[in-house]
Parts: sequence; C-alpha cells; structure tokens
Amino acid sequence: MMRISRTEIQTLLLPFFSLAAVLVPIFWINPNTMSYFGLGLLLSLAVPMILATLAQLCIITVNDLDLSIGAFVSLAACIAVTWLPQQPLLAIAALIACVIIYAAVGVLVEMFNLPSIVVTLGLSFVWSGWALVLMPTPGGVTPQWLQDVMNFAMPVIPTPIIYSLLIATLAHWYLMRSSRGVRLRGAGGSPKAILRSGGSVLKSKAIMYALAGLLGILSALTLVGLTTSADANIAQRYTLVSIAAVILGGGNFVGGRVSPIGAVLGAMTLGIAASFLSFLSIAPKWQVGLQGAILIVVLSLRALLARRGA
Repeated sequence: MMRISRTEIQTLLLPFFSLAAVLVPIFWINPNTMSYFGLGLLLSLAVPMILATLAQLCIITVNDLDLSIGAFVSLAACIAVTWLPQQPLLAIAALIACVIIYAAVGVLVEMFNLPSIVVTLGLSFVWSGWALVLMPTPGGVTPQWLQDVMNFAMPVIPTPIIYSLLIATLAHWYLMRSSRGVRLRGAGGSPKAILRSGGSVLKSKAIMYALAGLLGILSALTLVGLTTSADANIAQRYTLVSIAAVILGGGNFVGGRVSPIGAVLGAMTLGIAASFLSFLSIAPKWQVGLQGAILIVVLSLRALLARRGA
C-alpha cells in the first residue's frame, strides 16, 4: 500500500488553507458575505472560471501549457450569443469544429515535438481574430435555457457551490479514479510506461486537448448564461488565471501531477478574491495584483514544505 508523506499531505491541504485564508478576512470585514446571498455573489462567476481551469489542467496533465484558453472561451461565448439562439445547428457544428481543431493541435505538438507555449500562443490569435470577425462589438443574446440553468436557485446552499462540488467530483473521478483517467495522466507522468503497455501518447494528448476544448466550451456557455451577452475579449484573463489556479491547487508543470479538486479550490480562491475587491470598488489592476500575491505566497509555502520534507 502506497504511503503518503507528511509533506505531500500538507501540500494537498494547501488549497483548502488558501481558500480559508481568503474567506476569513472577507467574513471579518463584511459579515453579510457569510449569508446565502453573500456567498452567491462572491461565487457568481466561479463556475466558468472553474471549467476554464480544468481545461488548462487537461493540458498541464500532459506536460504542455495552453496560452489560448482565454481567447477560446471568448470565441465560444461569441458563437453562443450569435448563432446558438437562431441557428443552433450551425453553432453546434462550429463548436464541434473548434474541439476537433484543439485535438489536432495536440497531435501536432506531439508528432513534431513542438513547444506548446508557442503553438497555443499563435492559436490564441486565431481564436481572437475569429471572435472579432464574428462579433466586432459587444452584444448578442443568450438562450433563455442557459440563463435558467445558471440562475437556478438551489435551497439552503448557493447554486455556484453546488455546481462547483459536482464539477470537482466528476473531474476527480474521471482523471484520478477511472482507468481511462490513469492512462491519460500517464502520458504526462510516465510516457515510456504508456508505450511499453501498448498505449499511445499521441492518442492520449489528442484526447486531453479535445477535453480541454470541450471544457472551454462549457466555460463559455456558463459564462454567457450569467452575463447574458458577450464580446471578443470577455474571457481573456482566464488564460493566466487558469494557470495560476492549477498551480495554486497543487499541480506541477511536468510529471502529470495534478489535482482536480485542488484546481477547483484554486479557481474559487482567485475568483472570490477578485469578486470581493470588485464589491469594494477596487480597481481591476489591484485585483490582478492580489491574485498574483496569493499565488506567490502559496508557491513559497509549497517550496518551504518540500525543503523541510527533503
């Protein structure tokens, strides 16, 4: 039976401590945020951010990095508010094509040993250009069913928390517990073992990139369900936030070592921090600064724990 070291346990618990460290001062400054309504406001935009973070997690799992997820979510959001209400078949076809392109990018990165950072950076310009062509000015109409799903009021516990728990549970089960998830993670953690067992690293990367595209689309749909409109830059900040949330949640850039639950907690931590500063009418540049400070502190703690455990 595999034993988990004390340092590993402490590292796994860091995302919980980070979330608590953000929530406690917020509750102290404004006790009303502890209410059903207050928590709902704090986490109002958490679900889209969580889904974008899990999309990034899929790419990081196979030792790559996606610098296009924010632009991709923006494009999918533009498709959702322009074509989905009036031409749903065209919208679905376009979104499926985007997922296929994502999978193809994963294949190219693996086949030709291309740096994913450069490839996805170039891809971000493609997504942004298409979004601007489709929607040069903000606007659009969100389908009513999307608004109903995202604004549905759960009893007792705010809806964003319920949705976040469901997403975290499903992601953890698929990537960490299912046999398919273990094989997919092996493409990043032990590609040679995958090859020796008759598996295909190329196929695993294509699947993980496709999953990232699918999660990016879900992020866009939930986002426009909340905002009821879109523009070509609506989710640009998701790129850096998603990377930060994965690392904040205990993930590593190499080795296939990720934590879906930790990534969800990381996204919630960064989202809550930004939401609270918005309520206080703090400028967006300070919101980004606080998110960066949280990441630096947590990474420093991880490094300290690793050094003590060495």
